[in-house]
Amino acid sequence: MSYVRNAWYVAAWAHDLKPGAPLAIHILDEPIVLWRNGDGALGALENRCVHRLAPLSLGRCEGNKLRCMYHGLLYDRDGAVVEIPGQDTIPARARVRSYPVTERHSWVWVWMGEAARADEALIPPAVGLDHPDYVLGHGQLDYAAEARLINDNLLDFSHLSYVHANSFGASETWARTRPTIKSLERGVHVGQWLEGELAPGEPETEKRVDNYNCYDYLVPGVLLMSFGSYPVGTAARLDRQAPDLDDAEGLRTFSSQAVTPTTARTSRYFFSIGPHRNHGDEAVRDMIMGVTHRAFAEDRTMIEAQQRVIDVSSNAPFMPTTADRAAALFSRLVEKLAREEDGPPRRTP
Repeated sequence: MSYVRNAWYVAAWAHDLKPGAPLAIHILDEPIVLWRNGDGALGALENRCVHRLAPLSLGRCEGNKLRCMYHGLLYDRDGAVVEIPGQDTIPARARVRSYPVTERHSWVWVWMGEAARADEALIPPAVGLDHPDYVLGHGQLDYAAEARLINDNLLDFSHLSYVHANSFGASETWARTRPTIKSLERGVHVGQWLEGELAPGEPETEKRVDNYNCYDYLVPGVLLMSFGSYPVGTAARLDRQAPDLDDAEGLRTFSSQAVTPTTARTSRYFFSIGPHRNHGDEAVRDMIMGVTHRAFAEDRTMIEAQQRVIDVSSNAPFMPTTADRAAALFSRLVEKLAREEDGPPRRTP
């Protein structure tokens, strides 16, 4: 699987990166150390000292610099060694790769491609935990599976009918109807009406509603999803076109999710979800988070099992169905963008 390198990858929750406490991560099989100085400024370097290859994540923050705590080499935020204790001359090759890094929407983002091409306008417009319109819970999961499989899962919600029959109580409508799908410049848009469904969060009432779910899935693997419930008949009245989410009468939620390939067979999955403040409070958020944790555990069980089968299947091909259209469009877009990058596409081992 090719991955786009000229893109912003979610590296961590911003609140998990404490001043003076370097954090070791992997993205696209590259070891990276993140750190934040006392003023809040971020740094991201290749996580190895040029001297004896000790991890800089075990280092000490000194202002805007990071000192290796094996033999004391001091690095600036551009990756250059600026001090070698006991040595006056610093070789020109004494440097490691630095990565563009920024904080936005409660996430720390790292640009994995050419630094000169880093463009913060390409950061997907997620909703941060401090957004005034939403009451959001959040979390993350580590997968023993490649990111491609998680991307595919999020781009084909027909699995909800079976994987999440117990957690979400999803009906077979998800599997038996097809969403509307359109291509975006750096992703795909998916929208779907589910008519006459049980009202979410009110299973005991047997109340029926029309639910609308839509999301953008953006490079490199970021899902931005809105959900709203409406009176039965709304979908037909709107000829199944997209509704105004401000008109939702039942539950309305938003979710930001990000898939980061860490190594060839591991990934990290970041997510937040919760109600619009006009449609719920902390109690509703906590109810949603409880269901979400159960559902995402179901996803991980299935996808990690899928990865184990793939690993022993001698490159057996997938057989696509019509439910795979969004996943296929996204995969082709990623391949196209990877080909357009300078040099041959970089692949995880």
